[in-house]
Amino acid sequence: MAMAAISRILSEAARGRWYLRLAVIVICMFAVMVIYAANQLLTQRSIDTIANRAEVRLALYVSNLMNELDRISIVPQLLARDPDLITALDRNDYVQTTPRLLSFFEEIGAESLTLFDRGGRVVASTDRQRIGELHREAPYFVDAVRSDQTVFTTFRDANGIYQFLYSRRIDGMNGLAGVIVVRVRNSTIERSWQSAPDAVFVTDSEGTIVMASEPRWRGFTESEALARQSAPTSIERALRMTQGWGSLPPDAYVQGEAVLRGEMRVPHQGWRMVSFTTYASVRDSVNGILALVAMFFAILLAFLFWSVSRKTASRLVFFQRESAELRALNRRLQREIAEREKVEKTLQVAEQTIAQSSKLAALGEMSAAVSHELNQPLAAMKTYLAGAKLLLQRERPDEALASFQRVDDLLERMGALTRQLKSYARKGSQAFEPVDTRAAVSTALALMEPQLKSRAVNIVRVLPDEPVMILGDRLRLEQVIINLLRNALDATKLAQNPTIEILLVKGDIVSLKIRDNGPGVENLDELFEPFYTTKQPGDGVGLGLAISSGIVNDLGGRLTARNGADGGAIFEVQLPVLAEGVAAAE
Repeated sequence: MAMAAISRILSEAARGRWYLRLAVIVICMFAVMVIYAANQLLTQRSIDTIANRAEVRLALYVSNLMNELDRISIVPQLLARDPDLITALDRNDYVQTTPRLLSFFEEIGAESLTLFDRGGRVVASTDRQRIGELHREAPYFVDAVRSDQTVFTTFRDANGIYQFLYSRRIDGMNGLAGVIVVRVRNSTIERSWQSAPDAVFVTDSEGTIVMASEPRWRGFTESEALARQSAPTSIERALRMTQGWGSLPPDAYVQGEAVLRGEMRVPHQGWRMVSFTTYASVRDSVNGILALVAMFFAILLAFLFWSVSRKTASRLVFFQRESAELRALNRRLQREIAEREKVEKTLQVAEQTIAQSSKLAALGEMSAAVSHELNQPLAAMKTYLAGAKLLLQRERPDEALASFQRVDDLLERMGALTRQLKSYARKGSQAFEPVDTRAAVSTALALMEPQLKSRAVNIVRVLPDEPVMILGDRLRLEQVIINLLRNALDATKLAQNPTIEILLVKGDIVSLKIRDNGPGVENLDELFEPFYTTKQPGDGVGLGLAISSGIVNDLGGRLTARNGADGGAIFEVQLPVLAEGVAAAE
């Protein structure tokens, strides 16, 4: 049975090799046909795309050239009517003529502006070196004198650069007064062509190149230029990339290589514009796509070989591998079950520990809050009781009774504070009511009066005359103000002239600023963190500003702190203003 099974497996493997060879041959033949067809189709489409883009660019070049020529052709007509220039020519006074031309120069954007008198002498020019030159026989001067229209003239200077001039005669009181000549800035247009992917030139009506992206082509015909000088660097790079690939239909040849030639008529003086574009981008794009197609068939063949080899190997080791995998899976499941049970026990212990820690933290924070908030009323009560004892000794019972009344108010306040400690974490405004911020400031100052008098602190208070209403809890707002006053009082212990400024402003929001002349705050980032304090042990627990910030947030505002430019700390409470309609409804 075993030998028969082995023989069957070997015979199936032999048949599989023949099937594999046949599949490889079929795939290779199909790949060759697909790559050939894709090459033909993509090449033709890319050629059409390049031709269309070249035609669009050529039309754009022609349009830009005509726009520049048309724009400059209007300038001589306008300058010929300039009263200052006409007056200068009639009076032979050219002191202000050159500055006059320079004032137009940047706005016009021409290469130069030149003014000739009736004798052909340069009397004013944007190029001051030309003043005094004589151009009586120059064609642009002679043609302008003979015509009453703007004349266009082309001539080649000593550097081999063609100059395009628009000239027009200027008539004064006694007839001909002079000629104005405007030179076109054609160098800017040629530089823009040099940065383009095409080689571009313009020929006049006789076929001579007058403008070109390659300066060495000027003055020759097209055939002479291509035979005399090589194409621009951009064309040469493209030709080097396309060497050995001559399947494209050429419109022209540069250095024996095929390029696309485009030609378009320029509606000016019988000019024509010609551009040369290479096919370099065609080969790049087509080669990239063909590489992807070839890679696809290579991956397909690799997958075919892999699947066949994997199928043969799996038949030989199937049962052994399956049993080994089952045993390994059983052991892995047992380990995972044991680890999961251990993790669940650890998680239960961690949850119990976290719960106990949360309870202890809550108890500690509550006790610290109660200690801090009751410390101020207790200190005030101690001061009032001492004062009342002294008043009774001096037989002043009415004043002592007033002190006892203040002690009673403080007891009522302590009761309210203990009730409020339960709602520090509760948000919402269901218990809020309209509160006059001025009254809250006055009450807080009254409660802090004994501590302020004992220290002889100078209080500067600036409050508006009209009520400053907010929607909130008066007791909690007073609590915030007292905390800020207490901090300011502690900060001015070492000041020579301790001063606390209280400024209440009403605008889009209610702003209450409390400023001291102490040393300021060193760490503003952690100032409102719970249990952060700069006081000595026993003087505070570091919860005052944290609690005050929470209260202001519950009231819909915010509490900020910063150091003053000339020293001291500034604490600002910003609260939303109570709308008049809401205040009336309340």
